[in-house]
Amino acid sequence: MSETRAPDDGLCDALWRAVLDGDEHHAVDLVRSALGAGWDEESLLLDAVAAVQARIGAEWAADRITVAQEHAATAINERVITALVPRPDTRGPSGPRRGRVTVSCVDGEWHAFPARLVAEVLRLRGWQVDYLGAQTPTPYLVAHQHRTDSDAVLLSGSLPTQLPTAHAAITACRSVGVPVLAGGRAFGRDGRYARALGADAWAADARGAAAVLEAGLPRPTVIRQAVDDLPHLVDQEYTMVVQSRRRLIRQTLTELEGRFPAMCGGDEARRERTAEDLAHLVDFLATALYMDDAAVFTDFLDWTAGVLSARGVPAHSLVAGLDILAGQVRDFPRGLRMVRDGAAHLAGLSGPLVPGTAA
Repeated sequence: MSETRAPDDGLCDALWRAVLDGDEHHAVDLVRSALGAGWDEESLLLDAVAAVQARIGAEWAADRITVAQEHAATAINERVITALVPRPDTRGPSGPRRGRVTVSCVDGEWHAFPARLVAEVLRLRGWQVDYLGAQTPTPYLVAHQHRTDSDAVLLSGSLPTQLPTAHAAITACRSVGVPVLAGGRAFGRDGRYARALGADAWAADARGAAAVLEAGLPRPTVIRQAVDDLPHLVDQEYTMVVQSRRRLIRQTLTELEGRFPAMCGGDEARRERTAEDLAHLVDFLATALYMDDAAVFTDFLDWTAGVLSARGVPAHSLVAGLDILAGQVRDFPRGLRMVRDGAAHLAGLSGPLVPGTAA
């Protein structure tokens, strides 16, 4: 079309209601009608479907929709993407391919929706895209580069706890001469963690990724090792916390139950949820140690405090676990400092004691 239109709030609201109601057919009809009315595929993907997907996550965090509703809505959005993107043989005449790229999620990353959006936008712009989906093991990602010699790997990550794995993937891809473009919330709002891990570039969204690729990414000539990018890893704190993960969770849970029996109260389901929360604390602490950036830990605490508050659980409840965890990591100077700083951060929200200083 010579002139296209961008989605408005009315279309986004209607699409939101359709996915929330579980009405897949109506959701597909909405975007197909929008296409017929002059909207273009890329705008629908990024300004309507992606906007609705972001709202799904926000509504779950605010405890206004259930996990089941979130999964169902995401599945419908996936179907909408499929309906939006035409088959190659129905697109009509097209120019030469721009090049070939691989779009993949970090190993351990199940949130594939953002990567799927990027893959489809790049296809619309004329790129040959190998979309590998969620949780691609790094050896398979590298083997794919040996077979295809992509112009670039686009690596997606939503969870910061996958940053150490992302680092391995970035290093491995670059070692075979393929540049890496990183994206997703895991790499920080401004891409700081992508740069720290040696990625060749970072993009905030699909349009940004397309712009980076169109400008060109040179093949890497200097190969760096993990310790070159993150020299603080020589203190082994990250490694020791990871190796002690199960013990840290178990001992913290045991002491927490001893101090506050009412927190679990003999309820096995509640005990399992508490153990999961402690596992997240330890995992984000380990990642913060890997990056040597306390913000990884405090940002997680902020997010968790908001989720708990929406469910009627005060942020103060986190401090009990942090207090005990501080005692478990007392032999790790960086780790102990991060736990204490994290609790001090929460103290500004709810006024609890700083962990490690309680009697």
